[in-house]
Amino acid sequence: MEVVVMDVDYREAFENAPVGLAVGRNRTIVAGNHEFARIFRGSIADMVGATFERLYPTQTDYEETGARVGERLASERSYTDDRVMRRLDGDLFWVRVSGFTYTPEHAHAHTLWVFSELDRAQPSGQSLRTTLTPRERDIATLLIDGRTGKEVAKALDISPRTVDIYRARLLRKYNAKNTQALVELLLRG
Repeated sequence: MEVVVMDVDYREAFENAPVGLAVGRNRTIVAGNHEFARIFRGSIADMVGATFERLYPTQTDYEETGARVGERLASERSYTDDRVMRRLDGDLFWVRVSGFTYTPEHAHAHTLWVFSELDRAQPSGQSLRTTLTPRERDIATLLIDGRTGKEVAKALDISPRTVDIYRARLLRKYNAKNTQALVELLLRG
C-alpha cells in the first residue's frame, strides 16, 4: 500500500479551523483565526496586538486567572476550564478555554489557545468546580454582569421567582453564602 503525502497549508488550516484559535506572546494576541474573531464579535485586526485583558469580565479576573493559569502551564504545559469571558461588544458568555505553552519556564511567553463557545444548544461542559446547566449558565452570566434578580428575569423572559430558585441552586452548588461570593467563585472558573 502506497502512502501519499500531500502538502498541507498550515496557515489556511489555522485560519479556517472550526474552533477559535489564538497565539499569545506575554498575554498579547499575536494571531487569531476567523472563528476566534467571530466568537468574540470582532475582526482579527481588532484583536491582534491587544492583550487578552479586554476579553475578561474585569481586570482583577484577568490578573487572577493569569496567575492561576500560569502556574498550571509552568507545571503541566496545558490548561483547560470553562469560564465567563467578555465579547468586544461587552456581552458576557461562557466559553471552554484550552491552552498550551511552548515555554513552560516562562508560561505566558508563547502560548496557543483554543476557544469553544458554550451555548444553549451545546451540552454543559465540566468546569473545574461543577457542571452548570444551560439555564444556570444564562443566569450566572447575568449575575456576573451585575444584574439584579428582576433584571435577569426580564432579560431571560422568566419570573423573578424562577431566578431566585436558580440563584439558590447556584449558591448551593458553589457553597456560596451570597450572590457576591457566588460571582467571585464563578469568575475563578
